[in-house]
Amino acid sequence: MVRAAIDAVRAHGPAVSVARIAAVAGITKPVLYRHFTDRADLQRAVAQAAVALLMARMAPALRADREPVDHIRGVVDAFLAGIEDDPQLWRFVVHHPIERAPGSAIVDDAREDFARMLATLLGERLRAIGVDPGGAEVWAHGLVGMVHNAGDRWLGGHTMSRAALADHLTALIWGGLSAILGAAPGVAPAASRPADGDLHRQH
Repeated sequence: MVRAAIDAVRAHGPAVSVARIAAVAGITKPVLYRHFTDRADLQRAVAQAAVALLMARMAPALRADREPVDHIRGVVDAFLAGIEDDPQLWRFVVHHPIERAPGSAIVDDAREDFARMLATLLGERLRAIGVDPGGAEVWAHGLVGMVHNAGDRWLGGHTMSRAALADHLTALIWGGLSAILGAAPGVAPAASRPADGDLHRQH
């Protein structure tokens, strides 16, 4: 039924009705409500599944053994690709046009889990070069919030390509982290890349 609900959201948008979800599942609403106490309960189940799908998509980028700047860009792009490929499901989970509150804790928990993983990676990098890792957790939460909000805003307007946004966010993140990590100069902003016509139009 959760899979059917996800299919219904993808096909009919984040405001899809319970009746439509039940129809996609091939059951009636009363049967659906034998398994879920109300719409909010169904939304929580869908949100959990959707977050798991996004996290699974990002996991390879998190685990990849790359240079720091490439690692950052890989993770950022994996997130952006996930929401770009499944925009209706993202809006259903994050914006909740009918029941906003039930899924908010799930989204917050997912951000917390992701920030914790990122903090671990940052901490390892800092310890490896003999730098105090005390700020890793704070930076991780800030970075997760920034990418989440920027991605959500971009999804609503697509004012630039995904590659351009990933380059911009990577440059912004790396500009701060490279000084702390003592690394080489970071990635050039996407605006300096002539191949990305979308971004040039923004400047």
